[in-house]
Amino acid sequence: MPAFSCAFPGCRRDLLVIVLVVFVGIGLPIEASAPAYQSHGTEGSHLTNITNTKKAFPVLAVNYEHVRKPFEIALWILLALLMKLGFHLIPRLSGVVPESCLLIVVGLLVGGLIKVIGEEPPVLDSQLFFLCLLPPIILDAGYFLPIRPFTENVGTILVFAVIGTLWNTFFMGGLLYALCQIESVGLSRVDLLACLLFGSIVSAVDPVAVLAVFEEIHINELVHILVFGESLLNDAVTVVLYNLFEEFSKVGTVTVLDVFLGVVCFFVVSLGGVLVGAIYGFLAAFTSRFTSHTRVIEPLFVFLYSYMAYLSSEMFHLSGIMALIACGVVMRPYVEANISHKSYTTIKYFLKMWSSVSETLIFIFLGVSTVAGPHAWNWTFVITTVILCLVSRVLGVIGLTFIINKFRIVKLTKKDQFIVAYGGLRGAIAFSLGYLLSNSHQMRHLFLTAIITVIFFTVFVQGMTIRPLVELLAVKKKKESKPSINEEIHTEFLDHLLTGVEGVCGHYGHYHWKEKLNRFNKTYVKRWLIAGENFKEPELIAFYRKMELKQAIMMVESGQLPSALPSTVSMQNIQPRVIPRVSKKREEEIRRILRSNLQNNKQKMRSRSYSRHTLFDADEEDNVSEVRLRKTKMEMERRMSHYLTVPANRESPRPGIRRVRFESGFQC
Repeated sequence: MPAFSCAFPGCRRDLLVIVLVVFVGIGLPIEASAPAYQSHGTEGSHLTNITNTKKAFPVLAVNYEHVRKPFEIALWILLALLMKLGFHLIPRLSGVVPESCLLIVVGLLVGGLIKVIGEEPPVLDSQLFFLCLLPPIILDAGYFLPIRPFTENVGTILVFAVIGTLWNTFFMGGLLYALCQIESVGLSRVDLLACLLFGSIVSAVDPVAVLAVFEEIHINELVHILVFGESLLNDAVTVVLYNLFEEFSKVGTVTVLDVFLGVVCFFVVSLGGVLVGAIYGFLAAFTSRFTSHTRVIEPLFVFLYSYMAYLSSEMFHLSGIMALIACGVVMRPYVEANISHKSYTTIKYFLKMWSSVSETLIFIFLGVSTVAGPHAWNWTFVITTVILCLVSRVLGVIGLTFIINKFRIVKLTKKDQFIVAYGGLRGAIAFSLGYLLSNSHQMRHLFLTAIITVIFFTVFVQGMTIRPLVELLAVKKKKESKPSINEEIHTEFLDHLLTGVEGVCGHYGHYHWKEKLNRFNKTYVKRWLIAGENFKEPELIAFYRKMELKQAIMMVESGQLPSALPSTVSMQNIQPRVIPRVSKKREEEIRRILRSNLQNNKQKMRSRSYSRHTLFDADEEDNVSEVRLRKTKMEMERRMSHYLTVPANRESPRPGIRRVRFESGFQC
């Protein structure tokens, strides 16, 4: 070591200088050196210039701006998931406070913290909400929409969604305009069109808020589908009214032609959205026919076609929510018949996860946006808005239910009406529509403040008290257990029975048109949208296979069976249990017996067919039917016992039993 030090006397000093230069150069950008061909008189001065301008290579650099946007998005999602996880880890808290309330409180705290450190809190931008956060929630609701309750109550839902929204808009807008004309309020500059525009924003029920609250209280299926269906279908009415009043407020005059065009616009927006969604749904189903060799991309087709339906509707100013619902409802039965079990599971859980994250982010951003402001407070206007929201909702539900119950078989009770009226929650859609108002609008800040107050009142007060009220009123709750195969089969049987009753009565009602649609679907549509020979399978066997598969999936998810279903197997290609076969000779004899008896029954039915000119005596008809039924039952049991059972001793018949020879030529 001494010799080394003597040979290189300045090595330690040079090494220390190099280390300091490297660490000082951390985070500094590398600058380009001077051009090599610059001439400063001599070669030595040229080398000295290059040495002075060259910087050390940075070992560690920090460039937050390069990753700022995706980093903040990931941080927000992580915060939302941690809040959701913590909420469900505290059962007492989740049993009292709805999840949406807690998320808004978290948003308020985060927004306040951001403002304390001197930064500007982010606002729930309308583009971000309508194009990124809302579609996953609506797609999840539309794809897994319970079709039977929805179609059975679609008339009631449409009445609440269309007429109820119109009533709330004009009732609130008119009374708020009358309030603004009072001089002591100080809002005399507000005109009627501005009040109607505000009424159209706060009158619609929000699907995100309804889903967040109603899924926690487990209300019965009828009330849930009425409120949730209304929140989905009133989107078209809200969009049309909002655009109409916004345009009218700019023009200042309204003619009869404008009103007529507004009515036409409602049908174009609603039916156009449904048509666009149905087209994309059929395209998704047709594409899934050819994915048997590339199962990994099957879920992507479902997501992309649905999102394209939403974007296409928004592009033409149609109802994107209606398009997503139509797309999900149309594609589901055909897609599930073509895709594999693993693809089905992926679609199910990804949609649930995506919608849950979006819902969490929406409520957090609502809290943050509240802190961001700006706000314009007017006690009279804000409190009157909250009261009118409650009054208009209650009066609308009571008045419309009085008319609806005259045409319903299952009447809406007073308890059902109360829950429907009390469950009309407002949410982020109202806030986003208010945020879309131009900055030049003189009442924009006041409207946003009133909208946020209404949202907080409905989510916190109504959302937190609806569960105790359901318990107090003993409202019927949702049945938690899944329907058994027996219940499903009997439900299908009753549908066919009611279709026959409508045909006999000559009344073409709901069940008649449902049967027509099912027949058209089975004859023509399934042939083009379902792969292979699955569309030719008998309906009862297909239904049995579907129920067996659903039961197997539930057992696998609960851990009762190992997850050994292959991913390449289609949803309808799962083979059922093997049934023991009967010999050919015995099968032919059984068929001959059944054919002969069925022919006799048909002839008897023809001879005793219904005629409005000849009526039998009730007692005589009952006696004859009972005797014939008893004889037929005994005869069939005697004939079939020989072919469906194997006797222990076939050598000789038992004593006391005679051989009987039938007309068909065999003995028993």
